[in-house]
Amino acid sequence: MVTLDKNNKNSFKIMLKHLNVLYIEDEKNIRENIAKTLELLVNRVFSLEKVEDAVEILDKNRIDIIISDINLPKISGIDFIKKIREMDCYIPVILLTAYTEKNYLLEATKLKLVDYLIKPIDFNILNEALLKASQEIINNAKYIVDFEENISYNVMHKKLYTKNDNIEIDLTAKEIDLLEYFIQNNQRVISHEEIKTEVWHDNFEVTDSALKNVLNKLRKKVGKNTINNISGVGFRIQFT
Repeated sequence: MVTLDKNNKNSFKIMLKHLNVLYIEDEKNIRENIAKTLELLVNRVFSLEKVEDAVEILDKNRIDIIISDINLPKISGIDFIKKIREMDCYIPVILLTAYTEKNYLLEATKLKLVDYLIKPIDFNILNEALLKASQEIINNAKYIVDFEENISYNVMHKKLYTKNDNIEIDLTAKEIDLLEYFIQNNQRVISHEEIKTEVWHDNFEVTDSALKNVLNKLRKKVGKNTINNISGVGFRIQFT
């Protein structure tokens, strides 16, 4: 079992930036507020009002974590997760409720939940639940980021390797730092100055040639088209 120590938490935070969440809540204000919070933590949030709308989302998109209120119209959150468990025993599930009644708790314990949170939801508690969900993903399958030319990176073990023959590609400590910063911020372009500040935070001055040297070596290892140079702006990573 993976322990949520400081190092693992950092890896899980990187994971969350690449995960998609399905979130179901029928109360509009609550749904909008929690969805905004989730968008700060994960790759994409599919925010829905009712279970019936979830079927198409699940069919057409990769969903990594499910968060659902229990008290929903027509089909309850518990009944929805029961159906999910018939198809997928492992997808992490977080249930939300305004109640602490024993009958809800007893039903919920049968569903292999990551967490059962009482509303109103505190940001830190929600964040911890998401980190636990990332831990579940690690426990059930190695978390992998795929790049071009059959290259993959194992976030948890910090290893780059070829998918076809599983040969590890050596990375320096600074290349790992740079790669993980790109992965964590995969939805935007990162400027030269930001990379210098955030990746070389232990140095007072970093030369352009030092940045270029590490960047060029990393691009050769992950694929030349994986890290795109946006002229005059910075760099952005591309997943397959």
